[in-house]
Amino acid sequence: MARDEPVTRENDGDVAAFLSSVPDERRRADALALLPLMERATGQPPRLWGTSIVGFGRYHYTYATGREGDAAAVGFSPRKANLTVYFPMGFDDLQDDLARLGPHTTSVSCLYLKRLDDVDLEVLEGMVRRGYRQAVDHVWG
Repeated sequence: MARDEPVTRENDGDVAAFLSSVPDERRRADALALLPLMERATGQPPRLWGTSIVGFGRYHYTYATGREGDAAAVGFSPRKANLTVYFPMGFDDLQDDLARLGPHTTSVSCLYLKRLDDVDLEVLEGMVRRGYRQAVDHVWG
């Protein structure tokens, strides 16, 4: 792999097998519950990106440096500490939703949830829908 190629690439991995292999029972159940929500919100089938991210749709990016590639438009990963939901465009347009969501933390483009049943799933689905549209409609370059 060339040095500039992204490590996390879309592949033909088995999403169901990956989710079934999540060792923590709570995290596995949350991931299995999040899967249909994200399918509804995006209208896209789940695809494995790398070895641990379930992504929906894709967008193409080109940075000012000339580096370019493809990434999941939205996605999630059942990490050990949190269920991590990826919003590549960040949260600038989602602040009202975050205020209504329930317990969570964020970084630049990651939403961290301890327990899926502690958050408002309707709010989360709306966030995923808008985050997906933001990514696929964004013009990079």
